[in-house]
Amino acid sequence: MRLLQLSDSGDFTFTKDLVGDDRIPSYAILSHTWSSEIDEVSFKDLTDGTAKDKAGYEKIQFCGERARQDGLQYFWIDTCCINRADYTELSRSINSMFHWYQNAAKCYVYLSDVSITTRKASNESSEVTWKSDFQESRWFKRGWTLQELLAPVTVEFFSRERQRLGNKTSLRQQIHEITGITDSALQGDHLSQFSVDERLSWIDGRQTKLEEDKAYSLLGIFDVSMPLIYGEGGERAFQRLQEEINKSSKGMHRASV
Repeated sequence: MRLLQLSDSGDFTFTKDLVGDDRIPSYAILSHTWSSEIDEVSFKDLTDGTAKDKAGYEKIQFCGERARQDGLQYFWIDTCCINRADYTELSRSINSMFHWYQNAAKCYVYLSDVSITTRKASNESSEVTWKSDFQESRWFKRGWTLQELLAPVTVEFFSRERQRLGNKTSLRQQIHEITGITDSALQGDHLSQFSVDERLSWIDGRQTKLEEDKAYSLLGIFDVSMPLIYGEGGERAFQRLQEEINKSSKGMHRASV
């Protein structure tokens, strides 16, 4: 895990890879929906100095500046803090990501399709409009954002204008209505308290770009890990996920006897 830091000059620098370091500093973390690969800032873009040319740079600026306002020096973003050209690092990161979100001091959700400035009718307030946009946001339809909603203690939602809309607590009724996830899960009850079938149901209606990722995005939800095999297909990925869940359940049962 490497973190980003915003310098006084406005530039971004990486920490060393902190995997295995038991002194990881407090950090913020970003949740968002990916645009096209060509628009998102990668690890390579930040290291070779071409990041500012991409549309996704706006999200990095937002997260860094918001973290600084909250007194946090470091932050993490999935698009650019993982060197995806290194398969070992990618696999390790995906297996660890739930815990990285869980351990973040703040999680910021940047909703690029939610605006506070547009009105759909002359008699509608901007608040009514953003709540309607919030209900329909693509963020609630993606696979990876499920763990990003459930893992962190503090989740704050922002419009595309960087305006704070509320947090997981103040918006919990709307989030429950959108996702169908029980309120106690949204408010931090340990996920092991919920049945396997219930947790699997939370991914229904969500999509991932790669079919295997729909299964891989649930690893943290079930507190299991497994190697990533892109190309195995979604059905096989879910079979392996179920096998790992079964192994974990048997281990818990033996430990309680």
